[in-house]
Amino acid sequence: MDTAVICQSVLLADELALVRDGLAAICQSSKQYRIVAQCSDGQAAWEQIQLLKPDVAILDLGLTELSTMDLITRVRHAQLPTRIIVIASRLERTMLVEALRQGADGYVLKSCPADQLLAALQHVAVGGVYLSPALHIDDFSSSRMRRNSADPLQLLSTREYQVFTLLVDGVRAKEIASRLELSPKTVDTHRASLMRKLKIHDVAGLVKFAINRKLTPVA
Repeated sequence: MDTAVICQSVLLADELALVRDGLAAICQSSKQYRIVAQCSDGQAAWEQIQLLKPDVAILDLGLTELSTMDLITRVRHAQLPTRIIVIASRLERTMLVEALRQGADGYVLKSCPADQLLAALQHVAVGGVYLSPALHIDDFSSSRMRRNSADPLQLLSTREYQVFTLLVDGVRAKEIASRLELSPKTVDTHRASLMRKLKIHDVAGLVKFAINRKLTPVA
């Protein structure tokens, strides 16, 4: 049976216009989807989702103004019908699990070929869940979806993991506070907490930890 859904409305949210344009071109190439909005941050995406109620929203993992996780939570709490696909530039296993917990329907790497994004759109449009094949779905079995104290990354809260990834990317605390709409003091609290949980005492150690866990950007 053909699972293609014709004329699904799609909202795109990514900070970079070039990325949004590329996503739009992929969606429109199939002639099964129409782009109803393009947004550069999470707050704008939230406003447009409420207004337009698109069938699918494709959200960058690193949205600012309103974080992607908070946006997913709002959409689900509001019981909006929009299906959500998260796109990310790298393998962020903890964030993938958290996104699924919050109610995301798909998680796709930006390094994947265009046909995988179209496959994700088809899967989520008919009620399925889609993960990029590169994520190795067996790694995310139900047993691993539960927080496991044997893996220190699983001890981090969503906010702590967001702070962790930004620190690893070289973003300063003041900029992290601005991106996540937190006070500098709150960022410092999250940083101290995540370092304690990971038993790491400086940013250089966090970077080394991320490299060893293959959490650095996908080439």
